[in-house]
Amino acid sequence: MLFVVLAICHLIGVASAARALFTARSSQGALAWVMSMITFPYVAVPLYWIFGRNRFQGYVASRRAGDRAVNAMAPELHAARAWPDPHAPGLPSLFPVLERLAELPFTAGNDVRLLIDGQATFEAIFTAIDAATRYVLVQFFIIRDDGLGRQLKEKLLAKARAGVAVYVLYDEIGSHHLDAGYIAELTRAGVHISPFNTTLGWRNRLQLNFRNHRKIVVTDGNLAFVGGHNVGDEYLGQDPRLGHWRDTHVRIEGPAVTLVQLTFLEDWYWATRQTPALNWEMRAAPGGTMPVLVLPTGPADDIESCDLFFFQAISAATKRLWIVSPYFVPDREIVSALQLAVLRGVDVRVMLPQKADHHMVYLASFSYLTDLETLGVKFYRYQNGFLHQKVILVDDTMASVGTANCDNRSFRLNFELTLAVADPGFIQAVEAMLLRDFAQCIQATAEDYTDRSFFFKTGVMVSRLFSPIL
Repeated sequence: MLFVVLAICHLIGVASAARALFTARSSQGALAWVMSMITFPYVAVPLYWIFGRNRFQGYVASRRAGDRAVNAMAPELHAARAWPDPHAPGLPSLFPVLERLAELPFTAGNDVRLLIDGQATFEAIFTAIDAATRYVLVQFFIIRDDGLGRQLKEKLLAKARAGVAVYVLYDEIGSHHLDAGYIAELTRAGVHISPFNTTLGWRNRLQLNFRNHRKIVVTDGNLAFVGGHNVGDEYLGQDPRLGHWRDTHVRIEGPAVTLVQLTFLEDWYWATRQTPALNWEMRAAPGGTMPVLVLPTGPADDIESCDLFFFQAISAATKRLWIVSPYFVPDREIVSALQLAVLRGVDVRVMLPQKADHHMVYLASFSYLTDLETLGVKFYRYQNGFLHQKVILVDDTMASVGTANCDNRSFRLNFELTLAVADPGFIQAVEAMLLRDFAQCIQATAEDYTDRSFFFKTGVMVSRLFSPIL
């Protein structure tokens, strides 16, 4: 009997190895999975079916609600294009590539404002919720039942009782500590609240490695908020271990709001199979002049859109490339692109946290110092608390703020949302913000890794081995 069980295990291992050979995200990953599942299937096969999946099944088919919305507003979307011909002479070549990645255009007539840190972010969000008269859309990776979480709950309860439609979407892994009573109280008041339902559908039962990492608030289809903040007291700097929480959000007004709303709709329809009645009128912001691209990315995409966004941003830089990411575990292609940028004479800076909230990711980042810092990439570690913002600055051409980190999880496993802005005033505001942040940093060197103990280096390299699932 034992022999039969072992034989079945190995047969399953061989079958799973064959699948991994054709579907793994990289040749290195395919080799690792094939060898482990053939030699030790008892452990490797369950791990593969949880962590080795390369596509989120079924989401593309569920996008038909979003497709209907896009078709309905197609004339307005065309009229709102920032550049009727993105290949026109004088326009940076970066822009048409990003539009093809997003499958959406840069829209004109937007106003985007930086919201620096949690107090400014949630004051602006709560003010917008208070002013909403038709509906409020809320989506976060993490919602906690703590001080900030209860403030949000009270705002939403008040709106629901006033007859405003409220929709709340959260990631069930990121918000696994969210109390059932919190959800029940909102539901009783008429709030429509749902987890993202990563495991929806029989093919997805083991899809525990995918996450919806987006952070979106939309009110009445007129204002939107996107950025790095989740809902928890730590995002207001109230975690005594991490201290001050350095993060960035943006407030958006103009046609780009409609496309942020479209991203929420697609996620909501996946989770609930319902299509809320929303405002799809695309209106320019008063005095709005900013070209903005809304770039949703995720594991349901036909191509690795988030990875390609980073790669293209790096490749397009000619003078300056500043990347801020709390989690820096790039793949080989991104490392090569950064090296080439330095060789072109680009001022390449990467800002990382000094403190760690995820220790394996923090350790893995040290392994890139010898490959990149010695060549000329400047690494900075933020000293004034914990750094969590996700910002990119390319020359004087584009600045982006969003939810995506420079790591494999954001590149291939998470649903993310990035806002790219091609406006001189906004770019200058981001530059000034980051210069203040660099003043709170110390520069890291390769010696921060090479001069450490054997045990530290071992931890770094073991963490890097796990980078595909960190």
